[in-house]
Amino acid sequence: MNQFLDFEKPIAELEGKIEELRRLSDPNGMNIVDEIARLTAVADKQLRTTYSKLTPWQKTQVARHPDRPKAKDYIDGLITEFTPLAGDRAFADDAAILGGLGRFHDRPVVVMGTEKGSDTESRVRHNFGMARPEGYRKARRLTELAGRFQLPILSFIDTAGAFPGIDAEARGQAEAIARSIEAFLEAPVPIVATIIGEGGSGGAIALAAGDRILMLEHAIYSVISPEGCASILWRDAAQASLAAEALRLTADDLLRLKLVDQIVPEPLGGAQRDKAATIQAVGVAVTAALTELAPLDGANLLAKRREKFLAMGHDQAS
Repeated sequence: MNQFLDFEKPIAELEGKIEELRRLSDPNGMNIVDEIARLTAVADKQLRTTYSKLTPWQKTQVARHPDRPKAKDYIDGLITEFTPLAGDRAFADDAAILGGLGRFHDRPVVVMGTEKGSDTESRVRHNFGMARPEGYRKARRLTELAGRFQLPILSFIDTAGAFPGIDAEARGQAEAIARSIEAFLEAPVPIVATIIGEGGSGGAIALAAGDRILMLEHAIYSVISPEGCASILWRDAAQASLAAEALRLTADDLLRLKLVDQIVPEPLGGAQRDKAATIQAVGVAVTAALTELAPLDGANLLAKRREKFLAMGHDQAS
């Protein structure tokens, strides 16, 4: 059963009627196939129209949809022989960041991702995808491991941001994020990062400083959440929709600003409507990116990566 967002209510009503008619279908020879077909066509048109003109705030809601595929779904769908590696070798393991070794199309890789969880229990266990310092130190450890054994890195980002609790700050949250970014920038191996949902603040950049940054069509990527921005600028989180417009956080905006390299299309109605197709599309895009990066040696990768990030923000319209 689909969970519908507020702006999808007209679609929800149509699909509800279709489901009701399907339940009523037959057994006494009542022919309602034509009516179902008519309503299905109307619902499809409504869905297509709605998703062709989403506002940045609506895109934010789609990016946060609870049924979107999570990092674990991508790892399960794209990585074989996955062996998780836990802990930062300093304090603890952080369940908000999954990581380990596996094979992507039979090629050994290091893979990691921020995991939000898919139900109440798993969301609490993964801290809603908000990592503590030990999570970013684990990411750094995995990145250094990849460099040591010349393994490409795949990362999947879906986080509102790093965990802002006092305990995280006391254990060096900012330093841990900075060290993770540093490790990504210095890794002499291909890195393909994919924004699959929310890409929030330094918590996202810590796993996204790669050679190729892919972004799903309805994902968002920003220095701060719309609510956080609204609270700072207008002292009113209710102005989040206005902040979303100003932040330029959609995939189209970020591709135009050259902050991401490619938009991965989603199924009509968002990734949550067809998880398998979304995961397959991401796999195709990651394969193409790795193929493009494969001929480059470590020195060339580092030089091009440095050039890429230093160029960000130059000569771009606001």
